[in-house]
Amino acid sequence: MRLLLLYLAATLLLPAAELSIVGTRFLLDGRPFPYTGVSFFNAIYNQPFHQSATVRQQWLAKFQKHGVNVLRVWGQWDNKRGFVDSCPECSVYQSNGDLRPGPVTRLRQLCADADAMGIVVEFVLFSQESWHDGIKLTPEAADRAVANVARQLMPHRNVILQIWNEFDERTLDHVKTIKAIDPKRLVTNSPGVAGLLLGMRGEQEALDFLSPHTSRQNAGNTWEVAPREIAFLLARYRKPVVDDEPARNGTAQFGGPKVPTSPFDHIVQIQAVRQAGGYVVYHHDMFQMGKGHPTIPPSGIPDPEFNPYHRQVFEFLALGARYQPPNP
Repeated sequence: MRLLLLYLAATLLLPAAELSIVGTRFLLDGRPFPYTGVSFFNAIYNQPFHQSATVRQQWLAKFQKHGVNVLRVWGQWDNKRGFVDSCPECSVYQSNGDLRPGPVTRLRQLCADADAMGIVVEFVLFSQESWHDGIKLTPEAADRAVANVARQLMPHRNVILQIWNEFDERTLDHVKTIKAIDPKRLVTNSPGVAGLLLGMRGEQEALDFLSPHTSRQNAGNTWEVAPREIAFLLARYRKPVVDDEPARNGTAQFGGPKVPTSPFDHIVQIQAVRQAGGYVVYHHDMFQMGKGHPTIPPSGIPDPEFNPYHRQVFEFLALGARYQPPNP
């Protein structure tokens, strides 16, 4: 415990990089930030990732080497779908809204290490997967949980708070709670499943930026549909828009594709979204089954080099500025 406290104290003494917004662009410490994320929902519950600070930093460096500068991480990993690393206790929250010390400590360690490397953490407070599995906080407990997270993460200026994954219950209430505690914290929401771009009335105006889940293969060619959806939101709301959970490959369960996909589908979609003025999070299938399934890396970490399909996408992301459109 003493070593942990010393570690946290030392990281908090380092200058914190601040993520901000100007118009439809992200800035990190005042410089253009080419927001490029990866889904790592189980990050704070994966034991190999947190084996030590050195191991965690090595993984962050590997993500960075492959063009990733944002990790999308979930606070609730307690759904009953059998995802890798999930468990009933895999939640930042206790039932009364107090925070579990272990997950919060790992989250703060991750945020501090990411900050030192110029990486942003998009932290998702609540998930519809847990909600639909009957794992719900009362309104009072949810308010307490949101306030507790906002206070815990105040020193970490490289963190975005996303209220929900694919849901929209009391979003505006939670935005107000966060802003009352930490007015400069960037807050967003994913209001619904793929193709549901807009949340409740007034939500789009209250959020700092938008992070919808664009339409998937059932709506047509995703590399054509998604950039049109992103362009519509940019034109209407004039704030950054992240294609936060675009169409993926893999299992047909959980909103997955019913037809074969190619890594070039993702590459073309990413580039088209960027050309439209949006940002991306690469959404994959490396967490949706249990340990031992062939789609899951042995570590449970979304390793950019795990299989040839994903590696092609990460090799494209690694080229970074070569294909990034110029900032306006």
